[in-house]
Amino acid sequence: MANNRRSPQRDIWAVIPVKETVLAKQRLACLLSTRMRQELAGAMFQDVMQAFAAAPGLAGVVVVTIDSAATENALRWGAEVWTDGARDGHTGAVTAAARRLASNGSTMLTMPGDVPRVSPADIAHLLQAHPAGPAFTIVPAWDERGSNAILCSPADLVSFRFGPDSFFPHLAAARDRGLEPTVVRNDAIALDIDEPAELAKFMEEHSNTRTWALLDRCRAEWDKTPAAVFDAR
Repeated sequence: MANNRRSPQRDIWAVIPVKETVLAKQRLACLLSTRMRQELAGAMFQDVMQAFAAAPGLAGVVVVTIDSAATENALRWGAEVWTDGARDGHTGAVTAAARRLASNGSTMLTMPGDVPRVSPADIAHLLQAHPAGPAFTIVPAWDERGSNAILCSPADLVSFRFGPDSFFPHLAAARDRGLEPTVVRNDAIALDIDEPAELAKFMEEHSNTRTWALLDRCRAEWDKTPAAVFDAR
């Protein structure tokens, strides 16, 4: 059931789940020290929050976390902090927020806190692409496996299942509800940094982000890895 109409006024909330700092970016442990992984997670989150704080068309931004540093940064950017589901992984955090937003009839845009190239314009484009009425919009990861952004109207329209192979299951979940998903391909949103190959891909192109500046400054820590590590590109 496709719906091509666009609604100019919707109650859309952004939801960003953030892990505890101590658990940050463990799949990069082969490259980065614990301290560096924590700094990287913080820099990426700041870049994402800056984009959302300036993005038009949002009723508000929610960060789902129990991490003290993430909480402090979220509040500094004017976001709300919710803790329900924060200990239940990415899927649990988003699901809890979706239920809460759906109780008010709100739409949810969820995106992880590790897509540092995202801009206010990227977010605005995604909101514009989302159909009115019951609708599901998704941005796949760069490898067409993960789900790097999802827009749901209502917020709890589908059952979420985030992870490295979540894109096609999310498409199927929307179709099970009788909806044809809107797929938006966006290079900035598509590139999260979880794996060595993604870090290398991110650093191939300069960006005016805290994340790029941090990694560029600390090349001595991560740039000695044999090229074979990055073959997944």
